[in-house]
Amino acid sequence: MLAPVAFALFVMAIVWPVQRRLQQHLPGLVAVLATLLVTLAVAGSVLSTVVWGLGHVGQWVFANLPRFQSVYEQGTDWLEGHGFVMAGLFADTFDVRWMLRIIQDISGRLNTLASFLIITFVYVLLGLLEVDVLRRQVERLKRTDIAAYLVVATADSARKLQVYMLVRTLMSIATGLVVWAFTLVAGLELATAWGAIAFAMNYIPFIGPFVATLLPTLFAVVQSGSWELAALVFICLNVIQFLTGSYLEPRIAGKALAVSPFMVLLAVFLWSYLWGLPGAFIGVPILIVALTFCAHSTTCRWVADLMSGQPPPEPEAAPLA
Repeated sequence: MLAPVAFALFVMAIVWPVQRRLQQHLPGLVAVLATLLVTLAVAGSVLSTVVWGLGHVGQWVFANLPRFQSVYEQGTDWLEGHGFVMAGLFADTFDVRWMLRIIQDISGRLNTLASFLIITFVYVLLGLLEVDVLRRQVERLKRTDIAAYLVVATADSARKLQVYMLVRTLMSIATGLVVWAFTLVAGLELATAWGAIAFAMNYIPFIGPFVATLLPTLFAVVQSGSWELAALVFICLNVIQFLTGSYLEPRIAGKALAVSPFMVLLAVFLWSYLWGLPGAFIGVPILIVALTFCAHSTTCRWVADLMSGQPPPEPEAAPLA
């Protein structure tokens, strides 16, 4: 019940500038429908990218099952040769079709998001029609201090969410292109699929980049049979993810989106536990909104300062007498 509402509010915050501009030239309902169609096209493109990439990976797995089995048997032989006696037990029950079923399950879950998206966009449609009405109702509250707080905090939250999605999209595009170029140069098959998966998965902090790094590494072992190449792929992909996620992104976003990495990781795992894959995506935006509302409150500002991950400003030196 609550996950579609949270996503609808998030989408409304992102697309409201488009809606506002369209309302200047089109009737209200037409502007809302146009905004909704554009949003559906963008969301559908990202989801289709993930499904397309995982679909190609699944086909490759199915076509190369003997190679997966051979690599696994080599791995179990190496483990048993070094004293890991449980490896044989796992080898008796292991079936490389598990990996194919996992990929198919992920693709199936992405496809089942269609019903979730329908409910979400119904909320978006109704919500966009009521934004101006709700704003006027808030401004008419008798407690003018609360009204001003809600208006300012909501507007600032929307602005930060727009910056967050803009930066995340730019970094996702850059990550996808670099991963595609690297896997192509490294001679890995499915380079375009790896780039597409890296682009889409980068929208989910921590979990997405981990998946986008681990999968090509495993496939590098199967394709080449070389653990050295797999290690090179793993290291290089992690360097790419680190440069985009931990170096470029914070510098592009600036202090406007300063959040403690510890809190980001907590938000991702907490909301993914509650809402699954949608929760992993929406966890950080929820955290940003919560900290923004705290920052605009005199009694809760300390919470935003504590969780910003930024060092406190240096005290000004006392003037010389």
